[in-house]
Amino acid sequence: MAYKISDACISCGTCKDTCPIGAISEGAETYVIDADACVSCGACAEACPVQAIAEDE
Repeated sequence: MAYKISDACISCGTCKDTCPIGAISEGAETYVIDADACVSCGACAEACPVQAIAEDE
């Protein structure tokens, strides 16, 4: 199951730098995760300083 970034994102870029496969990019207002590329490793969620990333249900 892919991860998703919520509106709580502060656009710090930590998740992008942490993603081992480069599935995260800067969107218009927050960072976004490419669900097709995400391997659900959870590295981004663990690194997020504001807990804005969770598994997409």
